Formats: sequence, C-alpha cells, structure tokens
Amino acid sequence: MTTYCDVAPGHPFHGPYHDKEYGFPVEKESELFERLTLEIFQAGLSWLIVLKKRPGFKIAFENFDVDQVAAFDAHDFDRLKEDALIIRNRLKIEATIHNAKVIQEMRLSHGGFANWLAQQHPLNKAEWCKLFKKTFKFTGGEIVGEFLMSTGYLKGAHQEKCPIFQKVEAKNPAWSQGPTKKSCAA
Repeated sequence: MTTYCDVAPGHPFHGPYHDKEYGFPVEKESELFERLTLEIFQAGLSWLIVLKKRPGFKIAFENFDVDQVAAFDAHDFDRLKEDALIIRNRLKIEATIHNAKVIQEMRLSHGGFANWLAQQHPLNKAEWCKLFKKTFKFTGGEIVGEFLMSTGYLKGAHQEKCPIFQKVEAKNPAWSQGPTKKSCAA
C-alpha cells in the first residue's frame, strides 16, 4: 500500500509539507486555525488542491488571524465566495468564520486553542471527533482525524520507517504522551 510518506518526498507541494509540518506539534493559534481551516476546505477534494491554494487562503483569511476572521461580515463573506484564490464553498467559508469565533471564546474558557487541545488530551479518536463536532462547524471524522494527526495529537502522520517520523517523535508530540487510537464514528 502506497502512503503519504512514499509519495510526498521530493514533490514540490507535498514534500515541504510532509517534511517540515505534517505531524509536528503545533501550538501557535494562527497555525492551529490554519490547519483546521485547510482540513475543512480539503473535504471532498485532494490535498494537493489545498496546498496549491494555500497562499490564497493566507491572503483571504488574513494570515489566519483569528480576531480578523471572527470580525468578517457579510461583505467579507461575499468577497470570499467570489475569491478564485481559494476554494469557494459557502458552507466551508461560514464554518471558518464561525470557528474563529469559537477559538476566541477558548481564550476565555481555556486560555486559547492550544490550551483547549492540551486540556482535552488524551482522548481516543472517537472522543476527539465527538468533541469537535460539538464545538466546531464542519468537522467530520476525516477532518478531525487529519487535523489531529497534522498537529501531533494523533499518531499516524508518518510511517515509523519514514525518516521524518523520528524528527516528529523528537518534538514530543501529544500522541506520544497518551492513547488516541480509536476511529471516529460517522
């Protein structure tokens, strides 16, 4: 079976993401928000499309500044629906703006998105999925699983034989600190 670790290295878009971001622990709010947003926009599409449009997403969503996105109004929503630099999907755009507001609230309730994640850990994948569905918009099992793998909360971003696996493991990701192995319920 071919895996991401087999095909990504050397690819102009997948390679840098695989080698430098995928699976590494993330704590910065804008980076966590970006990863969640990109996973949402990827739903039903290829990851390559998302990676190619990533610069456009950064422009459209103000470098994933949570406060700026949370303040988007109807004019911004209309602008995003017409923005060819991103994937133009009404439900995904609405979810992104809503999720920015949720992350703002996490600052008050948990000290921020990273703290919210850390305070929930360790959960198994099914528990994570249930929590994300209750907390955010447009967060099904695949989106949640990929988000958590990409940010170091679930193991599985890299095969153990992949040279990047050891680099990720050396950063002490959350998955190395507790069990998170069950699958998401649909």
